[in-house]
Amino acid sequence: MAEEALAAVTGFLHKLLTGRWLMLFASLIIMAMNGSGYMFGLYSNHIKSVFGYDQSTLNLISFFKDLGANLGVVSGLLYEVAPPWLVLSVGAILNFFGYFMLWLAVSGRTAAPGLRLMCVYMSVAANSLSFGNTAALVTCLRNFPLHRGCLLGLLKGYIGLSGAIMTQLYHAMYGEDNPEGLILMIAWLPSAISLASLPFIRLINSNNNQRNDLKPFYNLLYISLALAASLLAIIIPQTKTHFSKTDYIAVASPIVLFLLLPLAVVVNQELTLHNHPPPITSILVQSPSPQLTTMSRSSNWYKNIFTGRPMLGDDHTILQAILSVDMAILFVVTTCGVGGALTVVDNVAQIGASLDYPTRSISSFVSLMSIWNFLGRVMAGYVSEFLLIKYRLPRPLMLTFVILLSCIGHIMIAFGVPNSLYFASIITGFCLGAQLPLTATIISDLFGLKHYSTLYNVGSVSSPVGSYIFNVRLAGRIYDREGERQRNVMRNVCKGVRCYRVSFIIIIGACVFGSLVSVILVLRTRNFYKDDIYARFRKGEEIKSPLQDTTTTTTTFSLSHLQVATMKPLKCITFTS
Repeated sequence: MAEEALAAVTGFLHKLLTGRWLMLFASLIIMAMNGSGYMFGLYSNHIKSVFGYDQSTLNLISFFKDLGANLGVVSGLLYEVAPPWLVLSVGAILNFFGYFMLWLAVSGRTAAPGLRLMCVYMSVAANSLSFGNTAALVTCLRNFPLHRGCLLGLLKGYIGLSGAIMTQLYHAMYGEDNPEGLILMIAWLPSAISLASLPFIRLINSNNNQRNDLKPFYNLLYISLALAASLLAIIIPQTKTHFSKTDYIAVASPIVLFLLLPLAVVVNQELTLHNHPPPITSILVQSPSPQLTTMSRSSNWYKNIFTGRPMLGDDHTILQAILSVDMAILFVVTTCGVGGALTVVDNVAQIGASLDYPTRSISSFVSLMSIWNFLGRVMAGYVSEFLLIKYRLPRPLMLTFVILLSCIGHIMIAFGVPNSLYFASIITGFCLGAQLPLTATIISDLFGLKHYSTLYNVGSVSSPVGSYIFNVRLAGRIYDREGERQRNVMRNVCKGVRCYRVSFIIIIGACVFGSLVSVILVLRTRNFYKDDIYARFRKGEEIKSPLQDTTTTTTTFSLSHLQVATMKPLKCITFTS
């Protein structure tokens, strides 16, 4: 009896440790530590003062941060040919190297680097984020193909919260005013979390006829909302009173508990699957001839780029998707919408200083943007999924409304409405957060999942383009020009609403233009979204690997139907989820 009980417990623990739900929990923790790019405002003024940079130079460094964070094509291509753990390992190494070298430079432990080297450090550090995002997010999407909107909203929501989470952890470890300690923490903590998660981030064979059960995802959503509410409850008193290090440790403790609470959902879900396993499915997978596959790829890869294009929702090749009209529209829309929001994120310290907000408020602005960034991400994911399933409303329509909403925050900054930067931070964080999962989900909807690891990162390239246009070329130059006019006041510092007014009026116009372009995508995809875009996954259709040839025929045997393959040899794989 005892041996049977021990065997049952051992079997359950094995399923728990090797199951896709624990993989999802590990991905959430990785995402919660993977938003260091949103914390630039906490230490940007320190970099500016240590090296004597003007605002244009600082904005150039922030552009390379955005470029590195969103230039994830390399991580996507690596994911096409390498296992997820290797992608995650590369990200951990890049993160530690980039931020550790930045810490050495800022703390004076090495000679002051030139501007180019500073840009390289920042770009390498930020580029590490794309490796973590790709390894965790794409793997989750392949393991849970029926819940794309909810899953993307949840995972990207944790990235949005990571700025506020890591700010509280930084205060608990290093105190209140220690930007060098912050940079050091960003160097080692995310890297350590990624390395600890290596055994769990992997593709897991599961029953393609998956249960369409949203309950565990909603439970995870409720936990994340409670985490956001606790962060908000902590931030409000921090803007009013001084906290000691002991106080910061006390308030950081419940944050850590909320981060671990999704484990309860994971264990409960695995217990349910253990006690009530789904029907066993056998999949007969064709093993194509290597010679035939090589010949097919070498002779036909370029012929269907412009002709024979797949239908929306079918798997596109990388070039078919990149060169499509729909991808071009998405690029223009996100360049305008995300580029304007990133300008606020990267300049929030300087905007606050120019409008005479107290220094301690800068941390509050960053945390508010982080929390509402999270809310934007999860709401965009869950709400767009609800509207799609219940009313067949196209996701690009929600993207259009989000970009228009962001104009309200930009108007508050442009005209310097008193005490409005708190509200502008909320609106900007929400809209930036909502745009990112919507864009990522639209790409998976329109172009399929086969090459999603690359296409997801291709879609992110628009963010640094928008950042360079609106942040470096526009906001930074106008700030410095106004600062030159006020040179008798203080070097490299601009005061007053004129510092950013013209910049944000132009950004408002760009966002309106982007929303109008987004309407074109709504019209182009409205018929596609009227159909059931998840039907193929409910019927047990295989999610093709990037390494699998597109001409491969798959035979699936289930309780409901039998499809017979036409080519040999065949091999049988039997598994349960």
